[in-house]
Amino acid sequence: MRVLVTGGAGYVGSVSVERLVASGHDVTVLDSLVTGHRSAVVDGARLVQGTLRDRDGLERLLREERIDAVLHCAARSLVGQSAAEPALYYTENVVGGVGLLDAMLGAGVERLVFSSTAAVYGAPEVVPIPEDAPVAPINPYGETKRAFEGAMRWYGGAYGLRGVALRYFNVAGATERNGEQHDPETHLVPNVLAAALGRRQLTVFGTDYPTPDGTCIRDYIHVEDLANAHLAALELTARKHPTTGSPGSDPGSERPEPGGGDPTPGHGGLTVCNLGSGSGFSVLEVIRAAGSVVGRPIPYQVGARRPGDPAALIASNARARDLLGWTPRHGTLEEMIGSAWRWLETHPEGYPP
Repeated sequence: MRVLVTGGAGYVGSVSVERLVASGHDVTVLDSLVTGHRSAVVDGARLVQGTLRDRDGLERLLREERIDAVLHCAARSLVGQSAAEPALYYTENVVGGVGLLDAMLGAGVERLVFSSTAAVYGAPEVVPIPEDAPVAPINPYGETKRAFEGAMRWYGGAYGLRGVALRYFNVAGATERNGEQHDPETHLVPNVLAAALGRRQLTVFGTDYPTPDGTCIRDYIHVEDLANAHLAALELTARKHPTTGSPGSDPGSERPEPGGGDPTPGHGGLTVCNLGSGSGFSVLEVIRAAGSVVGRPIPYQVGARRPGDPAALIASNARARDLLGWTPRHGTLEEMIGSAWRWLETHPEGYPP
């Protein structure tokens, strides 16, 4: 298939492009390169520098490249920044996202996979989190992702869009070619490895949570496992599966109550799947595993809890297993951290400018 990957020069997007190209698909990448890296785009994929807000240019691109399906990875994704600059997040994630939907309508492209976030659940009452858990974001980042999922659902019901949204928490690891490089870096694993290299001081925020070791538990999936899920979701849209709201599906399928979760796998043109380990890892487990990988203890200091940090955030993967045939293949901390460490060793300065 001919796939457009938005944000395909970023961490998650570039690894997904690798997977798609390796599987024989024809890939075009659209990226502004504001946070992405030109050299992260694998040979065999075409890179077009641009933004989702250029709706007319995007429609031309979809037509010229004869795109069959879109993998939407482009987004602003820093929680703290979203609270300080909500206008930026609504412009990029919502306005830009709706521009993508409109361009797809204009070009006749009906298949869309959205790389979403489990941040749409806010502070859940039940873990592992099922897809029918209430959707109640607690920051603008999660809210803008929820808003775009809503647009996908209503566009699907009205215009026949076949969409899949994949919700996940933390992504870690690397391939031999592509790894994680952000500025600023807010993710735990790269910050732990930076502490191992003496590049930064590491702080553990709270050690008095109701968890086995007192630190927060979070879900992690390997970036290659996420790329596999993206590919499986694209294939699901190709099959006109009933859960994607494609022609022939039940028009009377149940819709969620406002603020609620997703009671059915697909309704109104949108299928939602959580991607998770089903168990999660604590902050101290991550630090200890990193110490084992690098061969020395990782120094850290203990700080106070951060406001709004739940004790545990873990996503169920039951629906992804059933609908996509997806389970994590690289689910251990040693695999995730080990691959990230090897990438740092071979890319000590990160991506070239």
